[in-house]
Amino acid sequence: MEKPLTEYITPGSPPLSLNEYRKAGGYKGVDKALKTMAPAEVTEMIKTSNLMGRGGAGFLTGLKWSFVPMDEKDKPKYLICNADEMEPGTFKDRYLLEGNPHQLIAGMIVAAYAIQAETAYIFLRWAYKKAEKTIQKAISEAYKAGYLGKNILNTGFNLDIHLHTSAGRYICGEESALTNSLEGKRAIPRAKPPFPAISGLFGRPTVVNNVETLSWIAHITNKGTEWFKNLSISGTGGTKLYGVSGRVKNPGLWELPLGTTIREILDVHAGGMAEGYKFRGLLPGGASTDFLIEDHLDVQMDFKTVAAVGSRMGTGTMIILDDKTCPVAFVRNLENFFALESCGWCTPCREGLPWIEKILGAIEEGRGKMEYLDTLKFQTKYLAPGHTFCAHAPGAAEPLQSGLKYFYDDFVRHINEHKCPWR
Repeated sequence: MEKPLTEYITPGSPPLSLNEYRKAGGYKGVDKALKTMAPAEVTEMIKTSNLMGRGGAGFLTGLKWSFVPMDEKDKPKYLICNADEMEPGTFKDRYLLEGNPHQLIAGMIVAAYAIQAETAYIFLRWAYKKAEKTIQKAISEAYKAGYLGKNILNTGFNLDIHLHTSAGRYICGEESALTNSLEGKRAIPRAKPPFPAISGLFGRPTVVNNVETLSWIAHITNKGTEWFKNLSISGTGGTKLYGVSGRVKNPGLWELPLGTTIREILDVHAGGMAEGYKFRGLLPGGASTDFLIEDHLDVQMDFKTVAAVGSRMGTGTMIILDDKTCPVAFVRNLENFFALESCGWCTPCREGLPWIEKILGAIEEGRGKMEYLDTLKFQTKYLAPGHTFCAHAPGAAEPLQSGLKYFYDDFVRHINEHKCPWR
């Protein structure tokens, strides 16, 4: 099985220069797309490949592109790479940014060509200092080689890529909040419709894609849709960067066929639980996903299968809960993060998340009452999808609602014993 995303990344070594990457086959997809394909053909190829967004939502990439109007009067248009990666427990994009930046740039060139955008931005998390230097160097090399700027490869297509270092807010993972931030405004989500494909950055048609998603594009145009589909186990297409953090023997990140089981990722690649610890549960795709437990270890890690058992694959980066970590404290820590990161635009999120964190604090510290559990359950319903302006609060409610489902006895024990049993 070919592994294009990480094929040329050697941990600890500098990323390939543009010339080295080209010698290894890089930028072939750019040449093919710009010289032999019409923009609509590129979009149709990505749609046919079934590439699903790797940022967490899993929306079909080609379908998103197809919403962009293609009349000449609709210019200027914009492409934005979301490299903010603020999801707790997630570090896959950082690996790609630091290890193979030309792969991303090649994908952005093809994506921009497909939607006929002549300006693109990489919206980078402020803390990714090494990635910032790596990307800026790669952009400079691409300009010098004629892959960026005017009349790329003598095809008449123009593209400028700008690196924007963000101030760092979790809400910028929501594409319209990211767009507001890029415009210099307060990072709050926008009302939809209109969607960004119609009215995004500066009110113009805009596509926002994740780093891992864009890193696939030039490979698909070079090697074809069937090649991409055959990389997966579940038939949904491609490989996936899966990560594991927590008390396992070998925490890390691996590129595996999309649809690899949780058990294989945890036991084979992460080496199983560390000595002296037992598995209790995991968040499969970062902090804003529902817990899965031992009953779910043979579930395939793809978007549809994980959703069918009551969670979301999200970013595909697991956070492990072990038997020596208090589940109440675990959930409280996450809710504290989400409360702090709320943009404050809508009342359920602004007021509800701090309330949840205070209740969990009282339970963990031995001051809880049984009626508090009913209040927490009410809050998970109050913050459900459709009750808030964006998906921030519903995502924050996922570890709480599933924590109450699978670890309810631990919450009750805190209340009955008037203390945290893990202290």
